[in-house]
Amino acid sequence: MILAGFFNANNVANPEDADLILDDIIDSGLTKKKYKKLFPKKKFIALFEKDSKVDWVNFPFEKNIEDDQSDTVVRLLQIIGENPKREGLLDTPRRYLSAFEEFLNPPVFNMTTFDAESTDEMIVQLDIPFYSFCEHHLLPFFGKGYIAYIPDKKIVGLSKLARTLETFARRLQNQERITNQVADYLQENLEAKGVAVVLKARHLCMEMRGVKTSDTNTITSKLLGYFRTDERTRAEFLNLIGNHRN
Repeated sequence: MILAGFFNANNVANPEDADLILDDIIDSGLTKKKYKKLFPKKKFIALFEKDSKVDWVNFPFEKNIEDDQSDTVVRLLQIIGENPKREGLLDTPRRYLSAFEEFLNPPVFNMTTFDAESTDEMIVQLDIPFYSFCEHHLLPFFGKGYIAYIPDKKIVGLSKLARTLETFARRLQNQERITNQVADYLQENLEAKGVAVVLKARHLCMEMRGVKTSDTNTITSKLLGYFRTDERTRAEFLNLIGNHRN
């Protein structure tokens, strides 16, 4: 009522009868877009327009931010027809947010390198497990990574290959991007003569819904340096993977 008086407008129940449409904040812009499409001649006013660099806005008169975030999950449960007040779902919003926060924040690691000395042979690590979330459907995809590099002047502890894959996988991702990011990161940090990355994964967004093809694997690869330009190097790596899997 106070705001209606401030804007010299009437407070009404239906947007069809409104002089203007007032919102508290423009966040993603979807609400404004929706009402401008429905009522193109009506003015849309927001008290605040959030900067795109700001992740979350918490007004002083609102309850704490954790409750606000949980309310978002509660609304999602309601949208899909669930009762968020039933016993099994009472603590689900908090658990859901906690699980995502844990998954999307992998341990930070230092890419410590050592002098390669006389090592110039292919170094290969096979069957590295990884888990990720499809950015299109927010459903998991998971599988194994096969990583190799040929040192020039630097080598790295073996755990760092697995850590690199884990770091890029634990995001909202697609498999192709993870493959490219891991290969480019290793090449940049190791300045290797060559880097090869192959990922093999199952996507639940394809198995649980849509085409519903179970036990289907998707394979992506990124080859740099000798692995790309030298046929014998490439064949050696692919044979190692093939023989191991057989």
